[in-house]
Amino acid sequence: MDETFQTLIEIWEDIKTFFFELTKFILKSLHLSFIKVEERKGIVVNALYRQRGKLSQRLTHTGMGALAVLGVMIAPIISQEFPGTSVNPWQVTSAPAVLSASTQDPGLDTEISSKVRDNIINYTVLDGDTVSSIADKFGVSADSIRWQNSLSGDKIKVGQTIEILPVTGIAHKVQKGDTVYSIAKKYDAEAQAIVNFPFNTFANDETFELAIGQTVIVPDGVMPKAAVTPRIRQITPSAGTVVASGQFVWPTQGTISQRYSWYHPGIDIANNAGPTVVAADSGRVEYAGWDGSGYGNMVLIDHGNGFKTRYGHLSQVMVVSGQTVARGNAVGKMGSTGRSTGIHLHFEIYKGGTRPNPLLYLK
Repeated sequence: MDETFQTLIEIWEDIKTFFFELTKFILKSLHLSFIKVEERKGIVVNALYRQRGKLSQRLTHTGMGALAVLGVMIAPIISQEFPGTSVNPWQVTSAPAVLSASTQDPGLDTEISSKVRDNIINYTVLDGDTVSSIADKFGVSADSIRWQNSLSGDKIKVGQTIEILPVTGIAHKVQKGDTVYSIAKKYDAEAQAIVNFPFNTFANDETFELAIGQTVIVPDGVMPKAAVTPRIRQITPSAGTVVASGQFVWPTQGTISQRYSWYHPGIDIANNAGPTVVAADSGRVEYAGWDGSGYGNMVLIDHGNGFKTRYGHLSQVMVVSGQTVARGNAVGKMGSTGRSTGIHLHFEIYKGGTRPNPLLYLK
């Protein structure tokens, strides 16, 4: 019995030894296999990495080609889904008409974009162009084109590149010592007009300081010593002397220093004496006080008939919000508050949601 038990123990030890060694063998084999797989994976990854540009290019080209083929196949089907048309795009026999900027045909003309221009652009002279016709195309004066390009009279030639200002006036490159006031004086213009032009920038918006080397646009500027007709500045009648029911009277007396334009939706009336400003028509004061957007001390009157009037840059406000005023009543004193370079009144007329030219309404 003891011998049998001893034999069983030995057999059990052999079995344990066998399974222990078998386990070690299996683990070692798996480990080696894992190492081989990692090595092979690294080789594959490196190969793909080296070929990434070529493979991606092939994939992109294949994908785009497939999309193009798909588009060609389904385009006729899609075209039949649109109501009121049965045109097969792949059966169109005549070439579609295209717009052209060429002037070879006398019946064609270059169409200039109506988008507001914010800088000086280059224009290539076409056959049949003249300084006057180019000026008309771009809405500037012929003199502006001559001055900017140092032209002698109207001598231009086909293929010549000329510079076109965004507005009538002068482009001035700032030099040391220049200010908006000295530039305005040089070109017989208004400093306020330089400040009001929306695409002129300043090193300091409070003092209108300019940076040396920058280019500023001088609206309505005139080249010094240019042989042009002297400009006549319009003088307004005495404020409130004209009283006509349903019409606007002049809000103050002075010189019209800046007229209406797309970037200046009103008129400026200047007078160093700082005279009284009156209501152009009867109405209720909608706002009276400081305006932070540039008008300074400002009065806005609602006339109750779809019209409103605005009076900006006042030195003194003489009305309060909610107050009713009659045509010719004083609303303030002309001044130079807000975004202003000198004593003047900025006057606007609102009609619905628009700001038309006040000169069309003032009597």
